[in-house]
Amino acid sequence: MSRHPELLVPASSLEVLKTAVIFGADAVYIGGEAFGLRAKAKNFSMEEMKEGIRFAHEHGVKVYVTANILAHNEDLPGVREYFEELKEIRPDALIIADPGVFEIAKEVCPEIERHISTQANNTNYGTYNFWYRQGASRVVSARELSMEEIKELRANIPDDLEIETFIHGAMCISYSGRCLLSNYFTGRDANRGACTHPCRWKYAVVEETRPGEYMPVYENERGTYIFNSKDLCMIEYIPELIDAGIDSFKIEGRMKTALYVATVARTYRKAIDDYQKDPELYRKNMPWYLDQISNCTYRQFTTGFFFGKPDENTQIYDSNTYNKEYTYLGIVHEVRDGLCRIEQRNKFSVGEMIEIMKPDGRNVEVQVKRILNEEGREQESAPHSKQVLWVELSEAPAEYDLLRRKE
Repeated sequence: MSRHPELLVPASSLEVLKTAVIFGADAVYIGGEAFGLRAKAKNFSMEEMKEGIRFAHEHGVKVYVTANILAHNEDLPGVREYFEELKEIRPDALIIADPGVFEIAKEVCPEIERHISTQANNTNYGTYNFWYRQGASRVVSARELSMEEIKELRANIPDDLEIETFIHGAMCISYSGRCLLSNYFTGRDANRGACTHPCRWKYAVVEETRPGEYMPVYENERGTYIFNSKDLCMIEYIPELIDAGIDSFKIEGRMKTALYVATVARTYRKAIDDYQKDPELYRKNMPWYLDQISNCTYRQFTTGFFFGKPDENTQIYDSNTYNKEYTYLGIVHEVRDGLCRIEQRNKFSVGEMIEIMKPDGRNVEVQVKRILNEEGREQESAPHSKQVLWVELSEAPAEYDLLRRKE
């Protein structure tokens, strides 16, 4: 059976959700203010969740809500209350890692599908079949699986049990997110949503009998980042991913900006559609996908575990910085009388050349003609973040287009 893969995109806020929907997602996953594994992502209030689900459903896009903490006793009553509220606003699925949390969801809102989070370490078909028997409709594979393992998994599970797999974004150095470093160093528990990303920090070795003598784990003069993985990118392997029987292609990044989400969603959307139209077209457009995907901030790319165990080449030893090519200026919320309304995110000025990034793949270079504040007063530049502005460009954008500047 040929499977049409779903493109599943993360959203950290209502604005990013709308961007994901417009720029090509089939589904988005979001966190509420509790029980998700990204306590620092902006996350959604119930009102925003309601609005996000309404907007997505109007555009034929699904919304999944993460409730994937590994719960302690004191979490359980709150989980029950939370699911009572979610029952009313009807997301399409809940993403759950903990069997106790799963049972509560099954009891409180059985009509909402249950997906098993990558946090549950789903590494074999026995685990998939176990969760299927409990009533899960989808299981997210552990990031440590190879393409061959996923294929074998697919062959040994029911046809209607879906496989969701991470295909793009940051990699966790620990076992699919189950990391104790953060808790150990800072008292903030990665398994309960408060990871401080110590895998991106700089380390040295100290020998027990010689305290105070730091022996650097040298790679270069800037020190070392022994835990810092390259980012996953599978844009060149869409045929293999489809062939392996994966149902949902998942993008990592619930902490990312609208620009990142728009870029990644638009590029994968086009790649998947091109391939399904004509594999030749997909191969021909590969340079465009690679060019686009490298436009958003990333840490160099790897194919992770898909083609065998990662080696020293999947690590970045010399820095933890991102490569950055574009600056995000804002999203077009309204177009009126040749002016577009945006909430400004980074400084830009009259006379500057910027880009309109469109959902269909086009990037249109335009000049900033005028900038007006909400009272209609002219400004030479827009230095204040989050200021609402009316902007005239040399070519009018459409609602939900994104404005960015090449650096």
